[in-house]
Amino acid sequence: MLTIAFIYFSHTDITGQLVKAAHNEIKSDDVKCIVHQILGSEIIEGRFINQPLMNSLHQCDAIIFASPTYMGNVAAQFKAFADATSDFWSSQGWADKVAAGITSGTGLNGDQTSTLQYFSTLASQHGMIWVGLDAPYNDLDKGVNRLGCQLGATACSPNGDVEPADIDSAKYLARRVVKITKKLAKHKRE
Repeated sequence: MLTIAFIYFSHTDITGQLVKAAHNEIKSDDVKCIVHQILGSEIIEGRFINQPLMNSLHQCDAIIFASPTYMGNVAAQFKAFADATSDFWSSQGWADKVAAGITSGTGLNGDQTSTLQYFSTLASQHGMIWVGLDAPYNDLDKGVNRLGCQLGATACSPNGDVEPADIDSAKYLARRVVKITKKLAKHKRE
């Protein structure tokens, strides 16, 4: 059984809706999911503290990071979580886990790619394997990637509503993470 975690922050629940849709898409008998929304109460004097969660993440096969894009990057709450992972960075405990990212923003080009680049850099520092979308801009066959970002799932929500194609992109990315993670797990067993 694969274990895939979603670690996210969401203030207006746009990012939360994307994560929930992705989670619901992949939860099954052979995929266990951990879904954790970063809470302000877990940030003490600027540092994210939740050791039971970190222990769970060490056991995961894949982690999907999600945050709205604020001022061209991840939300401060997500950054506090990311900074806390430096405690075990040198041991490379997340090496060879699959990673992916989901973000949302108000603007059509609200620098959401910067957030996904941050996620991929975080993943690379931990030795993780990054998975993006394998669907070109506005892929009509798959009905995904409306905004044309290959690095991960993005959403633009100027009025608080999430576009169905953006929800579908998050679901598609989650299915792709499962597919790649299963392939890698099979090769590890051989």
